[in-house]
Amino acid sequence: MEAGLQSAVLAARPVPPHATPDAAKAEAAAKDYESVFIAQFLGSMFSGIGSNSLTGGGQGEEMFRSLMIDQYAKGLEAQGGFGLADSMKAQLLKMQGAA
Repeated sequence: MEAGLQSAVLAARPVPPHATPDAAKAEAAAKDYESVFIAQFLGSMFSGIGSNSLTGGGQGEEMFRSLMIDQYAKGLEAQGGFGLADSMKAQLLKMQGAA
């Protein structure tokens, strides 16, 4: 193969990004993931609960219920959550170390 063509082929190949293990970033990502997981879990749980006639319900309650669920999820995660964050962090660091 011609040298110019060979260098063009090598330059066109995608280069995978170089991952450096960063425990703080992996921990933050794992905690965010667990928070989203808990929010989905709670969302399913709250979907069967109707609105209270005393507070009125309506579009306002529907709109802000998801924000309330997100805050509940963040609070649960901050208190230890379901234990997913530790496993996720370990796997993220393991995958980054193998890259």
